[in-house]
Amino acid sequence: MIATTQEQAMALEQDRYNGWTNWETWNVALWIGNDEYLYREARRSHSYFDFVQRMGFETDSTPDGAKYVDSNLDYDELDEMIDEL
Repeated sequence: MIATTQEQAMALEQDRYNGWTNWETWNVALWIGNDEYLYREARRSHSYFDFVQRMGFETDSTPDGAKYVDSNLDYDELDEMIDEL
């Protein structure tokens, strides 16, 4: 049986978390977007890595436990978020 484009899109979306690549990426983005101080600092940053260095978050996690530097994070997606702030 050949999957339709809609079925393929639904399968891809099921592998995502609230529209983000995974929970870790979503959680980091959530905290940056909803904490006023983090949001302001992110707006001043040129990239996600610039934000992490600016904040000194190399070894830190969100209050929910998602690490700011983690192999599970989608850095391209986080860079795009930073660009759109």
